[in-house]
Amino acid sequence: MNTKLHAICDSPARPLNLFVTEGQVSDYIGARALVSSLPKMDWRSWL
Repeated sequence: MNTKLHAICDSPARPLNLFVTEGQVSDYIGARALVSSLPKMDWRSWL
């Protein structure tokens, strides 16, 4: 059995949120599960 670990990490690579799926599951499923937990950012500060 294979598994995939999907993660959201901060800039020093510390995990903020983790999601595990079966290996046969599309990566899009993991991304969809985690996208709502992304930290809120003011992207104008990066310009």
